[in-house]
Amino acid sequence: MNYIQGSLFEKRVSTPLASRIRPRNLDEYIGQQHILGKGKALRNMLECSNLTSMIFWGPPGVGKTSLAMIIASMTKCNFIEFSATSSGIKEIKEVMEEAKKNRFMGIETVLFIDEIHRFNKAQQDAFLPHVEKGNIILIGATTENPSFEINSALLSRCRVFVLNALTDEDIVSLLKHALKDNRGFGTKNIKISNDLLHLISIYSNGDARTSLNVLEMAVLSSKQENNTVILTKEIIEDCMQNKALLYDKNGEEHYNIISALHKSMRNSDCDASIYWLARMLEGGEDPLYVARRLIRFASEDIGIADPRALELAVAAYNACHYIGMPECSVNLTEVVVYLSLAPKSNSLYVAYEKAKKDAKETISEGVPLHLRNAPTKLMSDLGYSKGYKYAHDFENKITNMQCLPDNLKDRKYYLPSNEGYEKEAKEKIDYLLNKKKEELPH
Repeated sequence: MNYIQGSLFEKRVSTPLASRIRPRNLDEYIGQQHILGKGKALRNMLECSNLTSMIFWGPPGVGKTSLAMIIASMTKCNFIEFSATSSGIKEIKEVMEEAKKNRFMGIETVLFIDEIHRFNKAQQDAFLPHVEKGNIILIGATTENPSFEINSALLSRCRVFVLNALTDEDIVSLLKHALKDNRGFGTKNIKISNDLLHLISIYSNGDARTSLNVLEMAVLSSKQENNTVILTKEIIEDCMQNKALLYDKNGEEHYNIISALHKSMRNSDCDASIYWLARMLEGGEDPLYVARRLIRFASEDIGIADPRALELAVAAYNACHYIGMPECSVNLTEVVVYLSLAPKSNSLYVAYEKAKKDAKETISEGVPLHLRNAPTKLMSDLGYSKGYKYAHDFENKITNMQCLPDNLKDRKYYLPSNEGYEKEAKEKIDYLLNKKKEELPH
């Protein structure tokens, strides 16, 4: 595929490609058809000039800033861009006052806040009265779940639009546009195959900025042959180097991926489990965090069905502690596969949750007197320890003594499954229950 226009000897532009070819209108905007397609919510709002404050929630590089700028342009509003990393309360108040004055002159203000989740509560509260009064149309962009990161009062006054990662086709279309547009590389002769465009797309993981950065780096580092820049697979791969995985250790994706690992192991899918493990470790996750989650899983989803699962999970934690990354990745893989293939039972988890509920609801229920120690004569006179049966004095080391409070005496919490060793545990419990029903002598 050839893209031929103009001279190769034009002066290089220092502005990054992603900024140079930023879309100027909805026709140039790529992706997000679920909100911008014909008849969709956001497009209807724009076409009817019925703007409201809104939050754009989506991964990096999907066009949140570009969309905010297009909205401001379409509606002829004054566009102000804030960054949470460089703006304080003083700057916010100054801008709010300016927006208030502009409104009296009939000029609306679109205030775009990139990474709004990085503003603290006080900073977010400073916007609230101006949003309520209509002094500003707030457009916030965030990669984090707004339910957790944005004040509920402010969030309730904004419409949340979810922006999706761009598809492979979206990225390829964007790259072709960058090669043809004079603001991009339209004035250069560039040769690149469709396969390489798709390779960049796969690498970018739905992030337009990443894909454009790779293309720009490849073009600027390639040799010219007969006034043509030829992009090869070797050059593209060199520019890509290690793939930057979408993984925020402190954000929502952190919880999404650990959830995916947990549920894949629960479903006995060892291949998916290994993949999600790799996503976390290669994204920079602390291996000790992963190991702690595996310890929890061993008891929550396997338990007595395979008691060795907990031993191996704890061993994996120690291995991670001793040798660290990258060596401990294989230790974690071993345990992830073991836990995936082990028999599953959530009987322990269910048992504790039922007991927890009863414990909370019967918090004032006293310990039965026969289970209490009687270290003093007064306590003994009050009946402490009276009727206690010492199990070691009985055959089979078991008695028919009641150990739960009277109101819970027939309660059953642990109901073992028929999986793995729990089948034996179930038989043992049934045996013990039958023994307790017998009349046991002192």
